[in-house]
Amino acid sequence: MKVLNYDFKHLRGDVCGGLTAGIVALPLALAFGVASGAGAAAGLYGAIALGLFAAVFGGTRTQISGPTGPMTIVAASAVAAFPGHPQYIIAVFLIAGFGQIVLGSARLGTFVRFIPYPVVSGFMNGIGVIIILLQLEPLLGLPSVSSPMVALLGLGTALGHIQMQSLMLGGLTIAIVFLVPARITRVVPSPLIALLVGTVIAWEGHFDVAMIGSIPSVLPHPTMPDFEASQMGRIIGLGLALSVLGTIDSLLTSVVADSLTRKKHDSNRELIGQGIGNMVSAILGGLPGAGATMRTVVNIKAGGATRVSGVIHAALLLAILLGLGPLASHIPMAVLAGILVKVGVDIIDYRLLSLVKRAPRTDLLVMIVVFGVTVFIDLIVAVGVGVTLAAAMVAVRTARQCSVSVSEVEGRPQDSLAEDAIQRETDYGIQVVTIRGPFFFGTTANMQDKFSSMLGTRVLVVNCLDVPFMDISAVFALGEIIEKLQAARISVLLAVTTEQRESLQKLGMDKLLSPDAYYASHEAVLAAARKLLAGRNRPENLIPRVSGAAT
Repeated sequence: MKVLNYDFKHLRGDVCGGLTAGIVALPLALAFGVASGAGAAAGLYGAIALGLFAAVFGGTRTQISGPTGPMTIVAASAVAAFPGHPQYIIAVFLIAGFGQIVLGSARLGTFVRFIPYPVVSGFMNGIGVIIILLQLEPLLGLPSVSSPMVALLGLGTALGHIQMQSLMLGGLTIAIVFLVPARITRVVPSPLIALLVGTVIAWEGHFDVAMIGSIPSVLPHPTMPDFEASQMGRIIGLGLALSVLGTIDSLLTSVVADSLTRKKHDSNRELIGQGIGNMVSAILGGLPGAGATMRTVVNIKAGGATRVSGVIHAALLLAILLGLGPLASHIPMAVLAGILVKVGVDIIDYRLLSLVKRAPRTDLLVMIVVFGVTVFIDLIVAVGVGVTLAAAMVAVRTARQCSVSVSEVEGRPQDSLAEDAIQRETDYGIQVVTIRGPFFFGTTANMQDKFSSMLGTRVLVVNCLDVPFMDISAVFALGEIIEKLQAARISVLLAVTTEQRESLQKLGMDKLLSPDAYYASHEAVLAAARKLLAGRNRPENLIPRVSGAAT
């Protein structure tokens, strides 16, 4: 039976998947809220708002969305950047959601898959290590710190001020989340077991440890941002950083969902749904988030098959907020820190790490650089550096596959006598430059070197018939070379495909070459070059004009 295009045969699976995902999401939402510095309630608000709106408007039917590790780390940077100014933070989160809507509306979602895997791997490894480092102090019963470097530098001091009750709770939590058998975790998620056990022990034992603190049992009133124009640059920068990160995070999870369900997601719609959810979350004072891989997998494994599972996940969290908010205030911070350690360990990319000895060194270099910049400098800078480094390495590899060779045309025996006679009479020759492989900015230097010794040449043939593509850098470089050759009274003929000719003409090559300078075959361009040499159509100006061009 179907109502509003919903097939009720999926209802049981959607209910089971949504409830299971909601149970898994609860401790993580609280932990991410605390880790961000915005408070546990912000994590819950974000999980509810984003989970609901991304499920309804997104492009991945089984995806569960909410605060995630990478998004929380960047959100924490925004919270730290504007202490005491919640309106500024709301503005950052709003811009993050709006940016995702723009990316989706511009249909740029599919481009995320072109980010090289070593960049993603280095970034995720860095995020995992950051999350672990930032939990060291809370595990020891000390206040949270704002950066991994501060955590590392302060570790010696922290070890001298250990609070044993917090350390015990944190250690117990870590033991539970790592050691509970899978058959039990499939029924009751290990983070929830750890949350309940740790909280009960702290409550019954009257432990003197830091707690989450009060959590409102109602949703907040919508709040619009209000900020000074002088802060616009910082706000937009952080907002766009969150937007790009949320895009990558969500679409990677969508790919995982596709592999499990054998369905295909709509990347652009997914970004629009994520953007709407993050904007609503910001207005309600919640954390921004993205598609959450672990929660999505749990949902699918439990039977979730449609968007209804995501809606049920958000509804469960809302019910918990409205009914159990006051009880959640007694959750120890050390317990949440232990849960986040497991999150950090799970984020690390063991797939590439297991191939360290066999993977290409260039890919490993990219991964290591991105990892280092992520942990010790900045997350978004890391992505930019990684993509740039990977692109540069690809350019070098591609350039090595391109050959630019210079050869004399008249190499056949039957043409040797005629060529010798022409050279004696005219005192100039023909040369051919053959370009094979991609013709782009990485190969222009090699090409220019080949053109540096053209003394005595009067007709130059540039053969591009074996070029699969050429970019604008190569076209401009070729134009500059043609100008120099024409200034030296060397005529230039091109052997190009029809598509290449149209591209060259659109990019202004007609200002240098007449239509008669283009040929669609090697034979035709060589015949035209011979005519120029023989004086049948001797050029009188710098632009070669050859009649009877075969195009």
